[in-house]
Amino acid sequence: MSNNHNMTGAEYAASKYNELTVREETTLLEFLIKAMSLSRNRAKDILSGHGVTVDRRNTTRYDEPLHPGQVVRVSKHKQSNQLLNRYVKIVYEDKDLVVIEKSEGILSMPATAKQYSAKQVLDEYFAKRHFKCTAHTVHRLDRETSGLMMYAKSIEIAKILEDNWHDIVFDRRYIAAVSGEMEHEGGTIESWLKDNKAYVTYSSPEDPGGGKYAITHYHTLKTTARYSLVELKLETGRKNQIRVHMQDIGHPILGDNKYGNGSDPIGRLCLHAFRLHFYHPRTGEVMRFETPYPRDFLKLFNNATTEPNS
Repeated sequence: MSNNHNMTGAEYAASKYNELTVREETTLLEFLIKAMSLSRNRAKDILSGHGVTVDRRNTTRYDEPLHPGQVVRVSKHKQSNQLLNRYVKIVYEDKDLVVIEKSEGILSMPATAKQYSAKQVLDEYFAKRHFKCTAHTVHRLDRETSGLMMYAKSIEIAKILEDNWHDIVFDRRYIAAVSGEMEHEGGTIESWLKDNKAYVTYSSPEDPGGGKYAITHYHTLKTTARYSLVELKLETGRKNQIRVHMQDIGHPILGDNKYGNGSDPIGRLCLHAFRLHFYHPRTGEVMRFETPYPRDFLKLFNNATTEPNS
């Protein structure tokens, strides 16, 4: 990357991507196969490896609808020293920050020096590439939660993000599979959150003293008699916020061994951060990253209705 510091943004993009303009209505996978003479499997590999953007928005959806005039960028190559780790996948990287997709089962940052974490994976990756930087944690996902995260690559960028988080990050959403049939199509949950002496977060309608106000917006996508698929948008980012708030309304997240009711149909916490939209802290450019919903979540709703009973 250091060799590209003297390039303009356009020159740098051109050196890394094939840029293609859509001429007719189609889907992304079919467009890649036809426009680049790729095999279906090769096109899927490039998509799965986060090598494609549509109008500068990263996407991995095979069935992403395309319209005439849209611009598709395809990465020309995967770097030979690409990060290969079962827990951490790099979605985007530049000289200031890195966006990853974290799997469940790994900490965002270690509580003690010996704990394995996504930060450690990134620091080792930077060291192998001889980058003089480390990953600075600016927000977290619980160990059991999967999805998109951003790390700063300098103290300067970390401070900008921390001091202006709510102005910079304008859309952060999660998908969750929860227990029971949701009663409403959407709503907002508001309460005060505070840790007890056992470090378990509890919710209160009024400030218990030292509490932090938390706001979660939800939209129900699918329901069955046993489960519901819910999209959640955070207005605040408190510890365990979504997990506690879903417990509050009687629909704890499936697989939650801390705030749940014991229901664990797929052997993991059913919470995934699928969208991260923000303004680049240095350039102000709009950055949009999304992942597909986890397939294991969706399998629970093969015979679901699309809307809850209102």
